[in-house]
Amino acid sequence: MAELPGFARQTDSGLLLFLHVTPNAGRDAIEGSQARADGSVVLRVRVSVVPDKGRANAAVMALIAKALGVPKSSIALVSGDTGRLKTVSVSGCADDLVARALTLAR
Repeated sequence: MAELPGFARQTDSGLLLFLHVTPNAGRDAIEGSQARADGSVVLRVRVSVVPDKGRANAAVMALIAKALGVPKSSIALVSGDTGRLKTVSVSGCADDLVARALTLAR
């Protein structure tokens, strides 16, 4: 199995991804991994949707699902409902998800 990127952690049901989200951006994009001042690593995600009534969260989950090639129903928001730092759970075969998550880090 490939080594996990710093923004991901393997679970029994798949992966946890740690995200830094910028809502109301000019475009939807995954911009790769970023080391934070506290030593943690996050995946930077930008969405053009405003953070109103969960719309930005839905856009983030749709973008992650598309990038990983999984259905939106396999993505769930674990924490960070109203913050920029979010944790999402991705259900599926961990080996496949790790390989796909590595491509997001670039």
